[in-house]
Amino acid sequence: MEKKDFEAWLDNISITFLSLTDLQKNETLDHLISLSGAVQLRHLSNNLEILLKRDFLKLLPLELSFYLLKWLDPQTLLTCCLVSKQWNKVISACTEVWQTACKNLGWQIDDSVQDPLHWKKVYLKAILRMKQLKDHEAFETSSLIGHSARVYALYYKDGLLCTGSDDLSAKLWDVSTGQCIYGIQTHTCAAVKFDEQKLVTGSFDNTVACWEWSSGAKTQHFRGHTGAVFSVDYNDELDILVSGSADFTVKVWALSTGTCLNTLTGHTEWVTKVVLQKCKVKSLMHSPGDYILLSADKYEIKIWPIGREINCKCLKTLSVSEDRSISLQPRLHFDGKYIVCSSALGLYQWDFASYNILRVIKPPDFSNVSLLGFGEIFALLFDNRYLYIMDLRTEKLISRWPLPEYRKSKRGSSFLAGEMSWLNGLNGQNDMGLVFATSMPDHSIHLVLWKEHG
Repeated sequence: MEKKDFEAWLDNISITFLSLTDLQKNETLDHLISLSGAVQLRHLSNNLEILLKRDFLKLLPLELSFYLLKWLDPQTLLTCCLVSKQWNKVISACTEVWQTACKNLGWQIDDSVQDPLHWKKVYLKAILRMKQLKDHEAFETSSLIGHSARVYALYYKDGLLCTGSDDLSAKLWDVSTGQCIYGIQTHTCAAVKFDEQKLVTGSFDNTVACWEWSSGAKTQHFRGHTGAVFSVDYNDELDILVSGSADFTVKVWALSTGTCLNTLTGHTEWVTKVVLQKCKVKSLMHSPGDYILLSADKYEIKIWPIGREINCKCLKTLSVSEDRSISLQPRLHFDGKYIVCSSALGLYQWDFASYNILRVIKPPDFSNVSLLGFGEIFALLFDNRYLYIMDLRTEKLISRWPLPEYRKSKRGSSFLAGEMSWLNGLNGQNDMGLVFATSMPDHSIHLVLWKEHG
C-alpha cells in the first residue's frame, strides 16, 4: 500500500476506533493481537513498558518526590527502598520524613546535621532501641560490693556513684568499671552529695559534714538540727548549703564557714527532700535566674526564696489533698520550670510560674508506683517489682525491667535514677551508662545499665 493511501486508511480506522465502546475497543485490540507476529508483539511490549511502567520518583522533581513521600509511613518507605538504587537514594535523602519519624519515636533532632543520608540511619538505630525497650532487652544489671553494713544514701553524677553507709564510710564508684575510686571514714550517712573535690553528708547524728576526697579530712561541720538530716543540697556560687531534717525544719548554712543563716519552719513532718535550683520562668514572685529552694515532707512541698535569708517566708505550699489524706512519695523533681511528685492518686505536675497543676497522670495500678525521673518525653518510674518507662506524650508505659527485692526506705534516698538527659528524648548517644541504682539487704548496690546497641 502506498504511504499516502496508508495514512488515509489509518485516519479512517482511527476515527472509527474512537467511536467504539470500551468493550468494542478491547475486542478490536484482541483481534489485532491475534493477527500479529513476533515483530509486532515485541514492538507492543516495548511501548507498553514505557507507557505503563514509568518511574515517577525518577521523573518528578526532587521537591515533589519528597512531598509525596511524606504521606507514607516509615515502614512502607523502608520497603520502597528495596525497589531500586534510585528509589533508595531518593527516599534516604528525604530528611524531613526521617526526622519526623525519629521525633515520633521520642528521639531528639539536631537540625545542624546537614548530611541528607544521616537521618535514615538514625531512624534505623531508633527503631532498634525502641524494640529493645518493648521486648525488655535494653538493659543489663551489675552489682557494687564493698560496704559492710546497710547503705542508706546514694548520689549519682557524671558516671560516678557515691554511697553512704551505716558502716561509717562513704565510697565513690566508677559505674562503668565497678571500681571504688575513693573510700573515706565518715559518720552514719543518711544523705550524700559530691563534686570533684568534696563530699557533703547528712547524718543520723543530726549533723551535716563536708569532707575532702583526696585526704578524707573533715573540712566543715554543721551543727544545729535536733533530728536526723535526710537531705542536703548546696551551691558553691552562692556559698550556701541547705539541709532537711526529722526535726521538721530546713536550715540554710554558709557553706564555707558552717554558720547557720536561717532556720525555715512550717513543716509538720520529716523533711525528706530539699532541692536548690535556678528558676527558669517569670512569675509575680520570682524571675528567671533567681535561686529557689524546695522542701518536701510526707504531705506538702514548700517553696522558699534564696538570697533573702533574714525573715525568709514560704512563697507557696503545694499538696494533693487539703485534708492531708493523701501522702506524697519521697521523691521530688524540679527543673526550674516544673515541679513533679507522685502520690497514690497519680503523678502530679505543677507549672512553677503559676503554681497550677498542669496534669495528673494515672497509669494502671499507680498506688505503688514512685517517681525516679521526669523529662520532656519520658518518665522513669518504679514499684516493688519493676522499673518502668512511660511515654509522657501518650501517658502509656512502653517498657519495664524486673527489679530484685531491694531495701525499702520511707525517705526515698536508697534508690535513684542515673543518667537523665535521655528523658528529654533519646539521640543514640545518651542511651548509655547508669539507669537505676538501689541498695540491697546484703549491703551491695544493684545497678541497672543501658545495654550497648549491638
